Amino acid sequence: MRKVLSVTLFVFLIAACTGSVEKKEEKAEDERNQLIMQYLQGIWVDDNTGLPMLKIKNDSIFLASQVNAPFCFSISGDTLQAKSSEQTTYRIVKIEEHVFQFYTSLGDLVSLHKSDTDTIPFGYQPVAKPEKKVIEKDSVFYFQGKRYRGYAYINPSTKKVFRPTVTEEGMIVDNVYYDNIIHICVYQGKQCLYAKDIEKEMFAATVPDDFLQMSILSDMSFMGVDSEGYHYQATISMPDDLSCYYVNLLIDEEGVLTFKLKE
Repeated sequence: MRKVLSVTLFVFLIAACTGSVEKKEEKAEDERNQLIMQYLQGIWVDDNTGLPMLKIKNDSIFLASQVNAPFCFSISGDTLQAKSSEQTTYRIVKIEEHVFQFYTSLGDLVSLHKSDTDTIPFGYQPVAKPEKKVIEKDSVFYFQGKRYRGYAYINPSTKKVFRPTVTEEGMIVDNVYYDNIIHICVYQGKQCLYAKDIEKEMFAATVPDDFLQMSILSDMSFMGVDSEGYHYQATISMPDDLSCYYVNLLIDEEGVLTFKLKE
C-alpha cells in the first residue's frame, strides 16, 4: 500500500512540476511576444529604397497604399501571422527595437528600419466611401405594336468587397471596393410592369463562388422584349481587371425572374 502511495505521489509531483514548467514557458513566450509588439509600433522604412513601407499601430499593419485595407496580425515565435481574407504567415528573421527583417510570400527578404518620427509622410488613407451618384440607363423596344421602356439604376452601396492581391514588396493584402445595387424596372407608357432591386448575392447559383466573392455587380442593360418576357443582361466583373461574367435575366409574364449565364 505504501509503495502504491509513493508511486502515486511521485507521478503527481512530476505532473505538477511539468505543468509548472509549461506555464513558465508560456508566460515567458507571452512576455517575449508582447515586447516584440512594442518594438514593432511605428512607421518602418525600406532599407533599400528609403521609402516608408508599412505602419504598425496596435495589432494592425497599414501598407503605404491608398487602396489596401489594414490587416490584423499576431506574433508567434518567429512567425508573423497576418489575418485578412486570406490567412498568411511571414517568417521573421530579426526583430529589434529599430530593426525588422522578414521573408515575404514570394520568398524575398525585406529589411526595414524604424522611422525616428511618426509624422513622416506615409501615403495611406482610409478607403473612401463611394459617391452617392446613381447612373441611370434606359432603352426602348417595341413588341407586337406596343412600346416598352426598360430602366436600370446603378446605385453605389456601402457593401465592401475584398480582393487579395500581392504588392510589389510581396505582401498579400486586401484591396477594398464597394459593390452596387441595381434597380431595374419596365414600363409600358406610365404603367410599371415590373420593378426589383438586383444584388450580387442573387447570382450565387449562376456565377462560380470564388469569382463572385471578389467581384462586383458592375452593370445592367435592358436587352428587349419578346414572347418569353423582358430581358436584361448583368455584368459581374472583377475590380481592376478585365475578367467578368455576363448573366442574362428573364422576367416572364408572371413576374418570375430567372438567371442564365451567357454562353
